[in-house]
Amino acid sequence: MDFATQVVCWQETHGRHDLPWQNTRDPYRVWLSEIMLQQTQVATVLDYFPRFLARLPSVESLASAALDEVLGLWSGLGYYSRARNLHLCAQAVMRLHGGRFPQTALLLETLPGIGRSTAAAIASLCFGERVAILDGNVKRVLTRVLGFNGDLASVANERRLWDEATRLLPLTDLRQTMPRYTQGLMDLGATLCTAKKPDCAVCPLVRSCVAQRLGEQQVYPVKTRKLKRSSQSIWLLWAQGEDDSVWLGQRPTPGVWAGLYCLPWFDEREALAAAVPERYRAALQDTPCFTHVLTHKDLYLHPVQVQMPCSAVATSQGRWISAQEWPRMGLPAPVRKLLLQG
Repeated sequence: MDFATQVVCWQETHGRHDLPWQNTRDPYRVWLSEIMLQQTQVATVLDYFPRFLARLPSVESLASAALDEVLGLWSGLGYYSRARNLHLCAQAVMRLHGGRFPQTALLLETLPGIGRSTAAAIASLCFGERVAILDGNVKRVLTRVLGFNGDLASVANERRLWDEATRLLPLTDLRQTMPRYTQGLMDLGATLCTAKKPDCAVCPLVRSCVAQRLGEQQVYPVKTRKLKRSSQSIWLLWAQGEDDSVWLGQRPTPGVWAGLYCLPWFDEREALAAAVPERYRAALQDTPCFTHVLTHKDLYLHPVQVQMPCSAVATSQGRWISAQEWPRMGLPAPVRKLLLQG
């Protein structure tokens, strides 16, 4: 039994079948799930996916929605450029393709926010196209099975792995085998061929796996380039009105939390105090600092609270947002949590 057939047979019997974005060839649902699952755990997406669909059930509804609504639904998932590209992509599908997703990976990749692997996932899962995916889980499965020790920090080596992934694809009955094969590789990486504790004993590919035979599962995939972490201290002006409204402004693009509504952000405590009308500066109260971890940076957030009348202007930019309105808006997760606790 060849590699592809082993994966297809295993997925049919032992793979995942109960995720809400499975058992469908609707490209809108598959695309939405693929974007949500980038850099995000399945357990988290399971909460967001149905809520998003309930509000925006089709590419038409997403394209016509306000960006603030989309960011509000996305709030807490992080990597907000995904939500902005999601909105742009839906509009492009409506404008350029009459509301229908293209059926080839090559055309899908021309849409905002859709890279090579995501395009291949949609094309193979929905339309049975013979194209390879290469997300993090699949890279781990393939490099272990093949003993592929090329450093994936190198573009040339990543290209070689794409070629290997393409070589292994099914050759027959693609309409049926490609969706199951693609899903099977993702399932193997998520459930058996995990990063820290691979369950090789029940893996269908164990007999042909080079890494298992050599006892070197933790070596793969090889990627030497490490991203350096940094840190930043930020002071947030937490101005509240007498009716529990909050003063919020929209973050600039590009940058951290671009396009989201946020408490006014300052690099120094002195700059925050200087931005507040003089009559309220004595009332500023520092609240406990807390840390928010981004992919490559730790943010040390220092909220500074103050009560003001809603007739006052808290800072030069922003506006008062009512207690009924702000929970539906796109806010960074730590700011939302802070306001909810307040």
